[in-house]
Amino acid sequence: MDCLIVGAGFAGAVCARELAEAGRQVLVIDKRDHIAGNAYDHADGHGVMVHRYGPHIFHTNSERVFEHLSRFTDWRPYEHRVLAVPDARCELAYPMPINRTTINKLYGLDLDEAGVAAFLDKVREPRDPIKTSEDVVLNSVGRHLCNKFFRGYTKKQWGIDLSELSGGVAARIPTRTNDDDRYFTDRFQAMPSQGYTAMFQRLLVHPNIEVRVGVEYADVSPQTDRAMTIFSGPIDEYYGHRFGHLPYRSLRFEHEHLPGVAQYQDVGTVNFPNDHAYTRITEFKHLSGQTHSGTSIVREYPTAEGDPYYPIPNPANETLFKQYEALADAETRVHFIGRLGQYRYYNMDQVVASALALARKLIDAAPQRAPMATQQRAAMPMAA
Repeated sequence: MDCLIVGAGFAGAVCARELAEAGRQVLVIDKRDHIAGNAYDHADGHGVMVHRYGPHIFHTNSERVFEHLSRFTDWRPYEHRVLAVPDARCELAYPMPINRTTINKLYGLDLDEAGVAAFLDKVREPRDPIKTSEDVVLNSVGRHLCNKFFRGYTKKQWGIDLSELSGGVAARIPTRTNDDDRYFTDRFQAMPSQGYTAMFQRLLVHPNIEVRVGVEYADVSPQTDRAMTIFSGPIDEYYGHRFGHLPYRSLRFEHEHLPGVAQYQDVGTVNFPNDHAYTRITEFKHLSGQTHSGTSIVREYPTAEGDPYYPIPNPANETLFKQYEALADAETRVHFIGRLGQYRYYNMDQVVASALALARKLIDAAPQRAPMATQQRAAMPMAA
């Protein structure tokens, strides 16, 4: 065995395929009973394609990343749109990110683009230097819009105030003066036409790849003789939480099928920044384009306990991570990758790019080997 890869999500699967095509013998394990990590999708009990761990919307400006994944899937063009309901009592929904429509609808105005720019310039609270997410939002849209759309959502999602969260989180959400209501503006925006799980199946079926699901790293590691390990789980867990636990946010998902309802909401996702315990509702038929007499939705409830989903970016957590990173830098046979392994709030395409870079580094560092002429293995076991 040349490489043990821990985790069958984007980071592990992309590394596995690249190494396998370079002739390396790879074992991929995952503690869950399926591949595809948090991007795992499947037909629910009513035949609607759903994302078990919340919506995953693919978007990237990287042609290299898009072309790489296109080897394993066809695409359905899809541009994600989000509405926000800041006050559930009146249930008025506004486009997010904030744009001209949001401003005019919220304040009863009729501003053109120049007028929106002037309005935002008047209400914004200049911050210098910009360090926190509160600085980013106040500097961009001012206090009223901040409290309407950002502060409550952040408190629910991250468990801390905007002022305690690093600026890079809020900086991911732009403010627009035109009517563009797309959540993302990346060059490539699409969904795998047969779903993410089908794409991962194609990624991982290779003569040099073996996949085992429902397997813990601690159980398989002592019995696995390998030249190196690629670890996409939490880096602090790998080191036995030597310096303490790195903080993560988790999610609880409440899936619901609505029989006889053709469409539940106007867009893929609706945010609820100030009301309810959940942050958002996603209706999956918008994402898949599926035709069905009913519809399936999911509500997301952020929690402090449970599987780690989001590293919490702030200076204190970054300082703690640096201690673990120093241990990782001293390793010669273990490499850490992905959101949890690198403690980074990555998008999917960023994980793919990072995995491609790591795989190339490892391939270049070792002598080239000819691919082994082993019989192609059957598709890996899947969850029922």
